[in-house]
Amino acid sequence: MTTSDLVGLRIKTVRRQRGLSQAQLAHPELSDSYVSLIESGKRTPTPAVLELLANKLDCSLSYLINGVTAEQMEDIELALGYARLALENGEVAEARTRFAELLGNSNLAGLTSLRQEAEFGLALATEAAGDLDQAISILLKLRAEELSPDRAIEVAVALCRAYRESERLSEAVEAGEQFLSGNARQPWNDLLVELAATLLMAYYERGDMLRARQFAAELLNAADALGTPRSIVAANWNASIIARVTGHTDEAVTFIERALAVQMEHGQPRNTARMRLQATRTRLRSGAQDPVNAREALRAAVTEFEQTSTSTIDQATLYLELACAEYMSHDLDSAAEHARASRSLLPSFGHVAGAEADLLLARIYGAVGRTEEGREIAAGVEGWLSPLPDTRRSASHWYATAETMEQLGDAGGAVDAYRRALACAGL
Repeated sequence: MTTSDLVGLRIKTVRRQRGLSQAQLAHPELSDSYVSLIESGKRTPTPAVLELLANKLDCSLSYLINGVTAEQMEDIELALGYARLALENGEVAEARTRFAELLGNSNLAGLTSLRQEAEFGLALATEAAGDLDQAISILLKLRAEELSPDRAIEVAVALCRAYRESERLSEAVEAGEQFLSGNARQPWNDLLVELAATLLMAYYERGDMLRARQFAAELLNAADALGTPRSIVAANWNASIIARVTGHTDEAVTFIERALAVQMEHGQPRNTARMRLQATRTRLRSGAQDPVNAREALRAAVTEFEQTSTSTIDQATLYLELACAEYMSHDLDSAAEHARASRSLLPSFGHVAGAEADLLLARIYGAVGRTEEGREIAAGVEGWLSPLPDTRRSASHWYATAETMEQLGDAGGAVDAYRRALACAGL
């Protein structure tokens, strides 16, 4: 049945329940023939007529439009609010359960906008729980629907990010570029800058450093032209990462400091927590902050991460960075503990963070004289890196693996890893 058919059927049902004829319902504002046409689905009533009929029938407007009573609508909106709150507070499992239960409510079927919001919330909660394949599946289903302009961008951002976190980098780039290069793309706004920033990281992780550097400059210009806090944060945050990995350390610190200052004044807790991590990481790796101070800042960030809806990938990154700071501070026991914690939060498939965690563990074992165990862990890095595409980024991790193996006295393993690094670099 069409929407007009369903609306007409509801009007007829309630009219009969009230004991009214078509003429009685119509009088004096409408004609009985017009009411008949509405009830048969041959005419679509205007919003003003629908409101009039709802008042005369003593029922809610939402029921005539969607088949949902005012009380049912209130329950749905309340449940959606609780699910959102759980996600924002970092209660990922509860949020996922609440969104799933809400989607099981048959009253939601006719409420397209609210259903899409619940499905998007479920995708975000699923992503935060580390179930990236399922999150991608939900997002692809949503993308195929007719969405509002803002929701379409939000879905594209989440899909690009989920593909990137899954190390499906070509699909991440495709998801971002497909939306940004569309013929009907609207002018830059906050959401489009956030999508572009997510795409920027996919370029970086795929090893397209020239494109990443150029795109970062375009993104910064777009954000400066907009002048909004969200766009400034998104552009400067990710431009900082590109600047750091391309050796422009002063730029990296400047960009991240600007992003953090704006984020702390205007941003949400989840992204503030993630940005504190990125700022500390940038300062530490550029020599602008000593390892002991960085270690204390990162330890404080653990609680902040636990209280917000950061994903398991975010948490793994935090523990890995904390382990690096502890290693540089010669707190080797804590470094090993947090490197293992990082590794335990990662997906079982190839992931560069898993390689970084294992390489750090291997170095720690070598530093405390457990050389043979260190060699075994370093050899296991192949399991993290082999499934990944051959990119310059993969090459850098194979090179780090080779150096670690060489330090641990595994000459044969080091030679093989150096060869893999050269192959990934196309040499």
